[in-house]
Amino acid sequence: MKKRILAAMIASGVICLSCAGAPAETAGPAEETVKPPKYKSVSVHDPSIIRAEDGTFYIFGSHMAAAVSEDLISWTSISRDAQGGCTLVENVQEQMKDALSWAKTTTFWAPDVQRLPDGRYAMYYCACEGSSPLSAMGLAIADRPEGPYADQGVFLKSGMPGYNANYYPNAVDPCAFFDKNGRMWMVYGSYSGGIFILEMDPATGFPLEGQGYGKKLLGKNHARIEGPYILYSPETDYYYLFLSFGGLDSSGGYNIRVCRSREPDGPYEDSLGQEMIKCGGANGTFFHDPDYEPYGVKLMGGYKFETVESDTNKMTQAFRSPGHNSAYYEEETGRYFLVFHTRFANSGESFSVRVHQMFMNADGWPVVSPLRYTGEGREAPRPEHRPGVYKILFHEHDINSAEHISQIAALHADGTVDGACEGTWESAEDGTVRLTLNGETYTGVFTRALDGAQSAWVTCFTALNEKGEAVWGIRTDDIGGM
Repeated sequence: MKKRILAAMIASGVICLSCAGAPAETAGPAEETVKPPKYKSVSVHDPSIIRAEDGTFYIFGSHMAAAVSEDLISWTSISRDAQGGCTLVENVQEQMKDALSWAKTTTFWAPDVQRLPDGRYAMYYCACEGSSPLSAMGLAIADRPEGPYADQGVFLKSGMPGYNANYYPNAVDPCAFFDKNGRMWMVYGSYSGGIFILEMDPATGFPLEGQGYGKKLLGKNHARIEGPYILYSPETDYYYLFLSFGGLDSSGGYNIRVCRSREPDGPYEDSLGQEMIKCGGANGTFFHDPDYEPYGVKLMGGYKFETVESDTNKMTQAFRSPGHNSAYYEEETGRYFLVFHTRFANSGESFSVRVHQMFMNADGWPVVSPLRYTGEGREAPRPEHRPGVYKILFHEHDINSAEHISQIAALHADGTVDGACEGTWESAEDGTVRLTLNGETYTGVFTRALDGAQSAWVTCFTALNEKGEAVWGIRTDDIGGM
């Protein structure tokens, strides 16, 4: 159907490939096809990223899995299984038996690693059986990011007698970070009573005394919200709290959302100004998505870019339940990266790590490149490469168990949009773009990225509307010029 629509639009003159912005002869050398980089993917669930002193990237995930990369493209596994293949901790089952015994499990959930001011690496690990919030969180220390880590003990538990899971946090999913003034914090929590934050002692790596569970940021009554990660942007002077809404399995609707605050411990708000402390399930509810689905800026959920007639490769993947992300800001270049795991349609519960570049839009919100990072910079495509025929994908605001599918529309050189959606668009020399599509206004950026499925460099756009809903576009009639 999509192919017939595109063909009919071209044949009828609704879309003219020459006037819609095909690159001029003076645009420079064309790169119609390129050899994709040698991706080397890894299966690290809930990847938390850190960059070592020598520039090497490490990700740490559930089950004591870990991987290393020099370029965020090719990853090598260095640790796999807490029950037999763990290289991060010597005899992990014995060293961390206190946490495992409390949680009544033999494995670990999402950890986080942060470098302390004295150069040591602090691993915040957690254990939870899964059917209840009987969890324990502890600290281990190493001199190198790959370990070996030595256990320092459990410092936080949940599920004890008197614990109310509707209001108290599940002691899992830690993320430690330093604010712009050098104070150390740890945000954590999953479902149960919500997301909380503790101030930490950077000398020891443990929480400062007397805080209990810390300060609550959002959630209650078993709202399906977890995987918090906070990133400070010196560009906007905001702290961005990333969250995963929904369930992590392939039909669970995992999706990545963000909110922001001027202070590391909140209060956090979304793009509509909604106070995130109000985000949670109503009293007496359990996993009741409609109560909190309207909150947060949704950066991505499950999605698929459909093929069109001009695609050389008619086999494309459908991504499901992307989530439990971390994020990285590269001070030298000003680039942002989103690191997450994703599942795939028709692939059971298999998963893989993905890295996408992020950008800040004119309103100070992160927008995510539609395509996997392959080494591209922040450069915007030239203005003549922006009009054209696009696969346009609306992420909407739902917790979507099935992937959203792209549609075909044209961004014309005269600033109009037609096809599957209608409206207008305008962009500045620096690549910032403002689109009005079906009555909704989106603010974002044009960028260049490699469409790995088609082995071609393409023009893309990524943007958000005021309600916090993302739209992505990939140009289909692009020959690769900048």
